[in-house]
Amino acid sequence: QVQLVESGGGLVQAGGSLTLSCAASGRTFRYYAMGWFRQAPGKEREFVAAITWSGGTAAYADSVKGRSTISRDNIKNTIDLQMNSLKPEDAAVYYCAAARSLAQVTTTASDYWGQGTQVTVSS
Repeated sequence: QVQLVESGGGLVQAGGSLTLSCAASGRTFRYYAMGWFRQAPGKEREFVAAITWSGGTAAYADSVKGRSTISRDNIKNTIDLQMNSLKPEDAAVYYCAAARSLAQVTTTASDYWGQGTQVTVSS
């Protein structure tokens, strides 16, 4: 079992930066690929970024590629998502996810989910 708790959301101006964090509990955390998703009102949950269990490979949605960085710390059991040059369309509830593979964690079929953290971007 892996439990996930997101933090770091809030209100930020367009063009600003924000770092979201996800704290994981469970001894098997280091064996899971981890990802971030987001869901805006009236829209489906969409993939944002993911990272392998080792941290050696990352994947990003085209919408955030080049202005976001995902990282993990397997000692602290945390993953972060740093987002720069934020746009109003980045506003959403951001969710942390865990799955057994990078391929799986880029989909909504991930094994574990956090409760989400709200990101609001003012224009």
